[in-house]
Amino acid sequence: MAETWWRAVAAALVLVACAFPATVECRIRNYKFNVVMANTTRLCESKPIVTVNGRFPGPTLVAREDDTVTVKVVNHVKYNVSIHWHGIRQLRTGWADGPAYITQCPIQPGGTYVYKFTLTGQRGTLWWHAHVLWLRATVHGAIVILPKLGVPYPFPKPNKEVVVVLGEWWKSDTEAVINQAQKLGGAPNVSDAHTINGNPGPIANCLANGGFKLPVDQGKTYMLRIVNAALNEELFFRIANHKLTVVEVDAVYVKPFTTDTILIAPGQTTNAILTTTQKAGKYLVAVSPFMDAPIAVDNRTATASLRYSGVLTSSNTKLVAPPPQNSTPVANTFMNSLRSLNSATYPARVPLTIDHSLFFTIGLGINPCSTCVNGSRVVADINNVTFVMPTTALLQAHYFNISGVFTDDFPSKPLMPYNYTGTQPTNLATNTGTKLYRLAYNSTVQLVLQDTGMIAAESHPIHLHGFNFFVVGRGIGNFNPNKDPKNFNLIDPVERNTVGVPTGGWTAIRFKADNPGVWFMHCHLEVHTTWGLKMAFIVDNGKGPNESVIQPPSDLPKC
Repeated sequence: MAETWWRAVAAALVLVACAFPATVECRIRNYKFNVVMANTTRLCESKPIVTVNGRFPGPTLVAREDDTVTVKVVNHVKYNVSIHWHGIRQLRTGWADGPAYITQCPIQPGGTYVYKFTLTGQRGTLWWHAHVLWLRATVHGAIVILPKLGVPYPFPKPNKEVVVVLGEWWKSDTEAVINQAQKLGGAPNVSDAHTINGNPGPIANCLANGGFKLPVDQGKTYMLRIVNAALNEELFFRIANHKLTVVEVDAVYVKPFTTDTILIAPGQTTNAILTTTQKAGKYLVAVSPFMDAPIAVDNRTATASLRYSGVLTSSNTKLVAPPPQNSTPVANTFMNSLRSLNSATYPARVPLTIDHSLFFTIGLGINPCSTCVNGSRVVADINNVTFVMPTTALLQAHYFNISGVFTDDFPSKPLMPYNYTGTQPTNLATNTGTKLYRLAYNSTVQLVLQDTGMIAAESHPIHLHGFNFFVVGRGIGNFNPNKDPKNFNLIDPVERNTVGVPTGGWTAIRFKADNPGVWFMHCHLEVHTTWGLKMAFIVDNGKGPNESVIQPPSDLPKC
């Protein structure tokens, strides 16, 4: 009895400490996520959506660098659920990474799972989202990792910090949208609106939408922690008459640069400083899609308002036009401006010697489908392999040596080279399989991601779980292994966890495989993940005491 009472008191003291992080160095942050349905109205129409704690977007997790976080997830809905902590390294704790059937079986209806992980050496803005089906359309939220107590930002401290989550909204149930597309064998319907902190802003046939409002004071600085939680679209972000100074992407500091337009792909985060030195008034915030290929997107602009204190709500709003949808120069200018801070405190440890030199092509295809209306289905692939999801979690199969779940023969390069951005093969069929690529602990990897023109060339935001990587090069056309590496930036390349592969081009990344486990890599356009544009790396255990995957927790969900 006394022991139970003491444990309750200790837990309460931890929660009190977490409530006052500025005065107490908190080391454990406890959260509870109730996954529940909530009736929600947008675009003047209501529908039930899957949420965490009834909120859309979901709650923001707040912690400090090196804190340990626990999140008890309770599934009250009819769907299987899993939560991914996007960008968290999960050093040795792959069981908490979250992608269903990759590192865990999903949490079944009525089930519970406690995710536990430590924020080792990380600070900045990341995010969490569902990682099964299309539930992340509404099941997502921000993660704010503050620096250690007493450690300043490497830039002047802003007066205030604001989380800005960008997303997409469908009038229909998103599971019905993708299920219908899979039945027909084609692409799903695009969304009906973009959102800023869950709100699309007023539109012609629904002025009651309102929109997110950002109140500001004259002469102050505001750090916007921007998350792109959209399912399928890269987005531009602009504020009328205001510049933004980018200081961080994907929870890694960058050399500050000023811009009037931010490009942010699904899965990415960007911290930008807004300085309120304009004439007091109301200013439009605009979020619009970027697509420089002939592919359908939701072309509606989401809006919010920035309002200086003392200005009447009835005042006219100063407008800003979004960039044209196909503004490749605007996108390139932004991406080419990103450089790691590479200071003594925050060095860029770029691998200079390479153990595995990989070349992965990215494309679409068409495979037979006996259950589809047209007898075929659009698929996606890496190195012409369309990934088949297992029914046993890959990490469990690896950890317990369960045979027959996967093979480790994922090709390191295309088996049949061709002119990737030129004339395409007439055979659009792909191979299928649950193929992984094996890496020794602490080995170094260079991976060139090459877009192809199969069906259509387009930009792909590729996310690697379990690691950050350095973006050492990018270009248009086919990667030239003899010429292009000579122009790689090995001094201060941007470090991130999600990178855009340009339409009809390539991106080269480098990372060190210092995290044992099974780590998913996939396109963060949800439609392409559904179609099979995904694979996984196995990183074998090292030999040291802290170089192995920890034991699975006792409450790990079962398939």
